[in-house]
Amino acid sequence: MIAVRDNRDKAAFGALFDHYAARLKGFVMRSGVSSGQAEEIVQDVMLTVWRKADQFDPNRAQVSAWVYQVTRNRMIDMIRKERRPIPEELTQEPDPEPDASQSLALEQEATKLREAIQRLKPDQREIIERVYLGELTHQEISNQTGLPLGTIKSRVRLGLERLRHELKGMRS
Repeated sequence: MIAVRDNRDKAAFGALFDHYAARLKGFVMRSGVSSGQAEEIVQDVMLTVWRKADQFDPNRAQVSAWVYQVTRNRMIDMIRKERRPIPEELTQEPDPEPDASQSLALEQEATKLREAIQRLKPDQREIIERVYLGELTHQEISNQTGLPLGTIKSRVRLGLERLRHELKGMRS
């Protein structure tokens, strides 16, 4: 951990990852989390360990205590996110007939969205389509394509940012 903190040593980080990944996954899964979600949490935790290695102080805690604390914090964040109340749907009587102007507007929006998706970089478009049209998890896409989970997440984030930018102002 000291080599990671002081020298950004990738080999040392690889050894840390190899040592802790399976242990952390088991720890997370014992709290009732699915295997796929546990893997995502472990990826996030290890990324946090790499990014915040400069905050590790061997005088305050052992490496294992520090890594497990990061993991516990990530799990708490996940639980809080899942327990957020979802706003109740407003009950509204369905319109007996769809309004022609609404149908036209919806069709135009769908066309603009399809065009914006087609303008994405091919690698981003493929991942966005797999996630939102194929309803696959990031882990499933990673397994199918052989791409690292972080790459999948980056392509989704960058693709959505580009779509958001291109479609800005479409709905007011």
